[in-house]
Amino acid sequence: MSDIKVLVPLAEGFEEIEAVTIIDMLRRAGAVVVSAGLHERHVTGGHEIRLETDVLLDDVQNKSWDLIVLPGGGKGVENLLADSRILSLIHRHVQAGKEIGAICAAPRVLEKAGVTKGRTLTIHPMQREYLKDSKVEDKAVVMSDRMITGRSAGAAMAFSLALISRLMGKDVAEKVEKGVISGVRFDT
Repeated sequence: MSDIKVLVPLAEGFEEIEAVTIIDMLRRAGAVVVSAGLHERHVTGGHEIRLETDVLLDDVQNKSWDLIVLPGGGKGVENLLADSRILSLIHRHVQAGKEIGAICAAPRVLEKAGVTKGRTLTIHPMQREYLKDSKVEDKAVVMSDRMITGRSAGAAMAFSLALISRLMGKDVAEKVEKGVISGVRFDT
């Protein structure tokens, strides 16, 4: 277990593949990952998968985090965009020079928080029109300064490994990757 602390806010309608992959992979790497529900600890994703978060956002929004990561999901992102606590938390976090991550449609939240100007990001192709303050690249993962963005649910594994590499080093990311894919066979 490391002393790296990560917050993953979950809003109703979050993208389950992204949220679970991020939490799982970072925990495998040894980070202390805390999932936080915006209003309730039981949060339902966009595909009706219900998860219980570790805490409520109000309980942890004033704590210091090494990384905050926002999963996407259409309705989940709309709920994040509508939450002034999330926008304020992101703004303060980025202003403090800390790492921030967002995947799928969630880079929209970074833009609304006012932290994307002059940066290069990726976003789900159907959400690209919402980014006005940044350059958008059509890549699975884009790192720009202390901002890491992922394109879609299909990029969740690569995105999570990029977060681990940035926070804990390439060696840790490679070890986690090897542990996850070890023994996988596609000829069954």
